[in-house]
Amino acid sequence: MAEKTVDALRRSSSEPAEGVQLGPAGEQVPLGIGGDDAATAPTAAPLATGGTASQWRLVWRKFRKHKLALVGAWVVIAIYAVVAFAEFLSPSTTRAQDAAYAYAPPQALHVYHPTEGLGLYVNGYTVTQDPETFALDFAVDESQYIPVGLLVKGEPYEMWGLIPMERHLIGPEDPDQPFYLWGADRAGRDMLTRIIYGARVSLSIGLVGVAASFVLGLTLGGLSGYYGGKLDAFIQRIIEFLMAIPSLPLWLALSAAVPPTWGPLTRYFAITVILSVIGWTGMARVVRGRFLSLREEDFITAARLDGCSRPRIIGRHMLPSFSSHMIASLTMAVPGMILGETALSFLGLGLQSPAVSWGVLLQDAQNIRAIETAPWLMLPGAAIFVTVLAMNFVGDGLRDAADPYK
Repeated sequence: MAEKTVDALRRSSSEPAEGVQLGPAGEQVPLGIGGDDAATAPTAAPLATGGTASQWRLVWRKFRKHKLALVGAWVVIAIYAVVAFAEFLSPSTTRAQDAAYAYAPPQALHVYHPTEGLGLYVNGYTVTQDPETFALDFAVDESQYIPVGLLVKGEPYEMWGLIPMERHLIGPEDPDQPFYLWGADRAGRDMLTRIIYGARVSLSIGLVGVAASFVLGLTLGGLSGYYGGKLDAFIQRIIEFLMAIPSLPLWLALSAAVPPTWGPLTRYFAITVILSVIGWTGMARVVRGRFLSLREEDFITAARLDGCSRPRIIGRHMLPSFSSHMIASLTMAVPGMILGETALSFLGLGLQSPAVSWGVLLQDAQNIRAIETAPWLMLPGAAIFVTVLAMNFVGDGLRDAADPYK
């Protein structure tokens, strides 16, 4: 009986279990591996391989989902394209003026005339003068037909200050005819031309000022937050000193200190650069705070133990971790600089005529009677509003797209 029990146990141990088979040496192997059943064994499904995308591609994909930011980006691109080709796109030049059309109202651009047929044209003016105030009163004269063409000859200019040209994108076929799509100012100068030229000055000043503030704030704030100690204390005392200086008296002092032989545009660029050098303190404090919180993180410690140099740790590991805030700060600072230029020029502390900027153009809007007579003098304010709003939308979209936690 005992021998039968041992034989049964031996046979049960030698028989393969369900789902397995005996190998050449008598070992049990899963069914389908080797032997005749290898061909019928199910094959493992191949691993799914997915493509990888760079960080900028991921940012772009997320940015496209922000509709307002995408629209704002196209508006900003269009504005800078206008700035780049300001001479060609302007119907005239900033030097052209005609006192006979002072405060001339905007002319409507038509595409079809009842007698002349299809084609661009504007109507002329009927001008009368008040015998008591000598003010000019303009009325649209529909009987005057002024044909308008594309790529017409007009006031000569130098494209980018290098290429002599006289072709303008749009203008009257007869250069002696009045053409004021957005009206004229007190000297009879075309407002559309002056707004386009003013955009070049205002937007370039914003870029110059922001670039200087961004570089200084990022560099000094990063050094202060990463190294700490005495260097941190020294930089923080400098920041506190600069932040304690009021901006408006500083502008007045700098305006008086700049050599009077400099031109108005050179003077303002000098003051803008100086204020940008002083205005890096806000960015520096933000960068310092982020560096203080990041330098004790595990991935920074791992990079340090791996032998990475300090510049590589800062540039490769720490800065990308809060790039969203830097991008947002950079894009938000440009409209702030534009508004600063506009406010200071409006108050008479910035650019002065004959320089042309949006702030200088708004100086004519200080007179209530002028605004009542010529409300189109407020059009530079509309240009500022559209530009600043579009840049703010772009900044919001870039901040959301670059934020890894959203």
